[in-house]
Order: sequence, then structure tokens, then C-alpha cells
Amino acid sequence: MSDLLDVLGEIVGAQHVLTDGDLKAQYETDWTRRFHGSSLAVVRPGDTGEVSSVIRACAEAGVPLTVQGGNTGLVGGATPAGGDVLLSLGRLTEMAEVDLLEGQVTAGAGVTLERLQQHARPHGLDVGVDLAARSAATVGGLVATNAGGLRVVRYGSMRDQLTGIEAVLADGSVVTRLAGLAKDNTGYDLTQLLAGSEGTLAVITKVRLRLVPLLPTRAVALVAVSGVPAAIELLATARAGLASLSAAELFLADGLDLVRAHGKLNAPFAEAYPAYVTLECSARTDPTDELLEVLGESEAVLDATVASDATGVARLWAYRETHTEAISAAGVPVKLDVSVPLRELAGLVDDLPGTVAGAAPGARVLIFGHLGEGNLHVNVLEAGDRSEAVSEAVLELVASRHGSISSEHGVGRAKAHYLGLSRSDAEIAAMRRIKQAMDPAGTLNPGVLLA
Repeated sequence: MSDLLDVLGEIVGAQHVLTDGDLKAQYETDWTRRFHGSSLAVVRPGDTGEVSSVIRACAEAGVPLTVQGGNTGLVGGATPAGGDVLLSLGRLTEMAEVDLLEGQVTAGAGVTLERLQQHARPHGLDVGVDLAARSAATVGGLVATNAGGLRVVRYGSMRDQLTGIEAVLADGSVVTRLAGLAKDNTGYDLTQLLAGSEGTLAVITKVRLRLVPLLPTRAVALVAVSGVPAAIELLATARAGLASLSAAELFLADGLDLVRAHGKLNAPFAEAYPAYVTLECSARTDPTDELLEVLGESEAVLDATVASDATGVARLWAYRETHTEAISAAGVPVKLDVSVPLRELAGLVDDLPGTVAGAAPGARVLIFGHLGEGNLHVNVLEAGDRSEAVSEAVLELVASRHGSISSEHGVGRAKAHYLGLSRSDAEIAAMRRIKQAMDPAGTLNPGVLLA
């Protein structure tokens, strides 16, 4: 192993091969603080050539690799398994000029979403995906997990933004498809195959993304409703009546209480309600009147407040976006990211407290998520040593309602042995054959996605 570390130091520079425990610590614990691991070393390559050489050296030494971007994952997919080399892509921060003719941009895997947004917006363009972890989440990781976020209802998930990719295969060879062609029907689409593959098939080093128009005006409504059925009724009305709809988010009364206590936020309404929906519209001209008209027509609305100025928009979004921060401040949660058909959503929300109580009596359940996609983030605090029992019970409940055990966070290591709840034996066998063909030695992210 000392020989391998020497070789890696020659490739990336000794200062970018971290072996000291204190220096490695920030890479070896995930965002939730629930998953921990120990790596042989953290290696930080500076370009695609160095990534290729590192992968080739580890393959020759028979040492597995765990790939990490911004370390904002929530399912242990970028946490070292033990004895592996942790390949951190945070130095791959090159960004090309925005291609105004194509409306696209090429960026290194280590570029944060926030930096890419700042790069595109002066040109009147924007990234289609947005999420609360934008300051730390990197585009390589977003593609590798097919991240979703706040604007999927309008623009789709990360896969829908992707027009090209550069990646290093398990043997160190590099595949590059960065032309961003609008039409290219020349065989298997490796770009789409690698989206959502969680680093198990190749290491993504660059991505080319389709950009969307930067819409200068926004209007946000925080709407109080009687429960999840009313929230779904409001969603249907908003979809039918708001061409400018760009986000539709859901949270519940107990989540609002936690967020207000953590963030010292004022109550949004004079009285409390069971559930809340955040709607955002964005357009070239002010969509406030359009939003108000739809709210006025919906019988699901019990109360509402609307803002279109920057301060007001940020204030209303804080009630939803502070959930993750407030929950993490309250303890180490079991975080489950699931989705069901919208017709099943209300029943799932009704069943979750009892299901969790059966697995971990006394645990606290906090639910929020992306209403437009039927995507709930189920957070369970105070589960103690019953964390795995909670995960199993909730994921089985989701499967019984025809849902997915992973909507946007990926499967990682945390959910790998539950994959059969969402995928058939034939599908999993096909995935294993693809993995075997592209990574025959199983050195890339072993134990991630496929247990």
C-alpha cells in the first residue's frame, strides 16, 4: 500500500494525497453524520488525466475506489467502505464559456451548482435544477445521482439537463461526448447510462448541460391547506392554470414549528394549519396576478400570503428550505427519500406515523417534499438503535403503494439491499450484467447501488 501511495503522490502531488486522520475526517463522514468510513487515503486529482492515472494505478493494485463530489449525499454512496481510496473530485472546477448559440455549458465535475448558476446568469441563462445544497453540491455528483430538487415540476431532474459527458472507465480509459448535439442517434447512449449510476460504472469528470432561460420575475405563495388531499387539489389547479409554475412544495404543521424554532421565524399566518404548500411562478413578466387569480379560484386555499420582491420571496421560501437544516440541528435523522403516485400520497402520509411508531416507539417523524412529483423526504429523529427497522418498515410501506425507495437522493449503500422493493429480479440482473461489463473487477464504488 505504501508503494501505491507513492505512485498516487507522483500523479497528483503529495499534498493532494491525504493520509492523516484529521485531514481525512471531513471526507469520511457524510452530510447526515449517520454514515462513516475509513479510507486508505483521500486523493484529489486536478484534471481528467490525473483521474485516469489514479484509477489505473488503483486497478493495477487491486484497491477499490469510492468517488466523492461535494459530499452532500444522504445515502452513504460517497462514504468510504473501508480500506479503499477515496477519490475526491473537488478540484475539477474548470468551466468553459457559456455557449450562447446552443444554450449550453461544459463544466468540471467539481463545480458547485451555485458557481455554475453564477456563471450562466449574466448571459440570461440558468441551470434547470436547483436545490438547497447549491453552495456545496457539485455537478458531477448531481448527474451521478440524477438529482432533482425544487424545479423538477418545470424542468425535470438532472438527467433532463444533460447533453454530454466525459468520464473515466474502470480501466482508466476516457470516454468523451461533449459536443452537445441536439440529435445523435449513433448507438448506445452512454451519457444517459451514467446519469444516476452513482459512480458504479465510471467516474464522471466533465458534464455538458442544457441551460434554460433566466426568468427575471418570480412570485411565491405560501398557502395553508387542510391536509395532503387539499394540497393535491391545489396542485392540480396550479398545473392547469399556471403556465409559469416552477415549484410546488409541501410541508406539515410540525415541520413548520421546528423550522420556526430553529430559524426564529415569525408565524406566517395568524393561526396554525395542518399543511402548507409553497408555489413559485417565474416568467419574463410579473406572474403575481396570474398566481393570485388561481389562488382565488381554488377552494383548497384556507389562507395565503404572496411575495414578488426578493426579500419577500426569500422570507417565504425559508419556511420550506430551512427544513433540512432544522432537522439536522435537532439530531441525527434517518433520512428516507421516496416517491409514490400522487393518488397514493395522502394515504402514505397518513400511514407513516403509525408505521414508524411500530418500528421505533417514541421516534419523531417529520415530512416534507416535492409535491409535484409525489416525492417525500421522510425524516425520523430519536430512532436510536432502531434506524434499520425504521428504514425497512417505511420502504416496504412505500413499495406497497407502488412507489420508489429512492426518488432523487440515489440508492447508495444505505438502500442497496432494498433495491428489490422497487426493481424486479430481471431488472437487477440486467444492471449487474452492465456493471460486470464496465467494471469487471468491481473496483468502482463497491457496495453502492448493487449490494
